[in-house]
Amino acid sequence: MTITRTVDLPVGLDEAFALITEPERLRRWQTVTASVDLRVGGEFRWTVTPGNRAAGTFKEIEPGKRIVYGWGWDGGEPGPDTSTVTVTLEPIGDGTRVTVTHEGLSGEAAELHAEGWTHYLERLEKLATTGDAGVDEWAWAPDPIDPIIAAEASLAVLQPVLRGLTTADRTAQTPCAEFDGHALAEHLFQSLVGLGAMAGVTITQPDEGSLESRVSVMAAEVIRAWSAHDGATAVGGDLPSYVARTIISIELLVHAWDFARTSGQEVRASNELVDYVAERARPIIDGGRSRGSFGPEVTLSDAASALDRLAAFAGRTVPA
Repeated sequence: MTITRTVDLPVGLDEAFALITEPERLRRWQTVTASVDLRVGGEFRWTVTPGNRAAGTFKEIEPGKRIVYGWGWDGGEPGPDTSTVTVTLEPIGDGTRVTVTHEGLSGEAAELHAEGWTHYLERLEKLATTGDAGVDEWAWAPDPIDPIIAAEASLAVLQPVLRGLTTADRTAQTPCAEFDGHALAEHLFQSLVGLGAMAGVTITQPDEGSLESRVSVMAAEVIRAWSAHDGATAVGGDLPSYVARTIISIELLVHAWDFARTSGQEVRASNELVDYVAERARPIIDGGRSRGSFGPEVTLSDAASALDRLAAFAGRTVPA
């Protein structure tokens, strides 16, 4: 079966093409992570929502006009390149009409993908119109959830906070007494490098791109490494693998809170996600206190948000 969906955007052809092909733009409306090798024969791999990872190969590319790529689920059914997506762009007045045609789908898959393309093209239109597609409700409270899915969802919580940082936030004091905004970012980079090494993978900080882009690329590599790691313990030590996988979410969620407090932003995370991470994080954080990784627990009322309670458990002082 074939489905077709169309949306009109108030932007020119070049910007519309960037929105559908560039990872930093894709993460704003359609994906949590996005790896794109934009050439014929090149591959893409997207985490659309936590736990749902698409992959395929580019078949045709006409910059500013058209892309054709194979589509399927990475590690799921149907697999990569089992159907075909064609996206065409055409000028309409001062804007661009985007048409998505998805061919080769079974009846049930066609119904699900029709709903999916409708949802994401609405988000694309909102992004192009207002500059912010907002939180993706489909990524809000993953179900089912496991440590890897929780890590992907935690990255989705962190990304909009990083996008909202300003130059002034680089030198602003963070909730971590030893870090200003720049030092906290460097600390997060090093944490991601270390987590990758535990899975036997070398993670390199990108030389270019926004803070959100660099963190997203590195975190995606860490999450993929731990998805593939099948050992019971981390490489080069006896740390249980399930602990290392949980640490990814702790790093991303707690530092999302830190950056939000530093910059005066609101950080949004579902109670379902935070409660899942917090339950598994408690023994890890308690164990880290003796090594100075976390400060003493701060007591909060039950009325505090789930994320505030996690931050307080990790030793952060939460404003009343």
